[in-house]
Amino acid sequence: MIGLEAACECLGIARSSYYYLVDPPVREPKPRKPSPRRLSDAEREHILAVCHSERFCDASVREIYATLLDEGIYLASVASIYRILAEAGETRERRRQATHPARVKPELVATGPGQVWSWDISKLKGPTKGVYYQLYVILDIYSRSIVGWRIEDHESSELAKELMDEAITNEGVDPNQLTIHADNGASMASHGVAEFLANLGVQKSHSRPHTSNDNPFSEAQFKTLKYRGDFPERFGSLEEARSFFAKFFNWYQYEHHHVGLGLMTPADVHEGYAEVITERRAEVLREAYENHPERFVRKVPIPPTLNTQVWINRPTEEEMKKGP
Repeated sequence: MIGLEAACECLGIARSSYYYLVDPPVREPKPRKPSPRRLSDAEREHILAVCHSERFCDASVREIYATLLDEGIYLASVASIYRILAEAGETRERRRQATHPARVKPELVATGPGQVWSWDISKLKGPTKGVYYQLYVILDIYSRSIVGWRIEDHESSELAKELMDEAITNEGVDPNQLTIHADNGASMASHGVAEFLANLGVQKSHSRPHTSNDNPFSEAQFKTLKYRGDFPERFGSLEEARSFFAKFFNWYQYEHHHVGLGLMTPADVHEGYAEVITERRAEVLREAYENHPERFVRKVPIPPTLNTQVWINRPTEEEMKKGP
């Protein structure tokens, strides 16, 4: 058996270190002296009472501090008041704040023209810096047809109401079967427009704030417009702008083959010619296949078809199963 001294020598440690590790000395912690700056329990309770009072229950800590300081009263520093509130679990927002219910995601579907319209206003540069014209456009989301438009030198809910009234009259739609969707611009969300639509029996719908995808058809139509090569940087006058858009919307309605419409024009779909056009295209493709079947893979090509449903925010299958 090896002795303690020899064992410590082999391990390269002193015997004193061994004794310290085996039986470390117990040292009683010295009591901490309270800081002379510490507030007494009574003072802390008083500060909490002041913060909870009817006068200051909705005020921020800095507001309480400044108000009392102006009245010649000093309770504690801002940091000290925050510490006292933190110990009481009250460091969240103290003020009562207005809360707004979450905006519901709009889910609209159209199975034909005259069911859901989307409208928006786009700003156009006028002849000089700081001068703008306002382009109002209403389109049918099923056919992408422009059912109403106008250009003015200002934005107004009254002008919007006039345009909607004209569009409803010209299209001959039943207001009670119509939904009009828009974003949250001043004119779109105005009480005047809301009251006008309600009186007609039209359902109104709005995008969620800061969610451009909630109004995709108007956004896409404006993009088609502004990315055209002949779209001017500025318009010299209202008359020039109106002339330009009369030509543009005529092209858009009757010549623009829309990808979302099975490569048909908005007028074709809006006026009910989609089925006839699809059948005629199918005949052309069948003839092409019969003349040169080697040019096609396995079967007769089919023309692009029109969607039977057009959605703004189509719900997922899981959402449909859950129901409203």
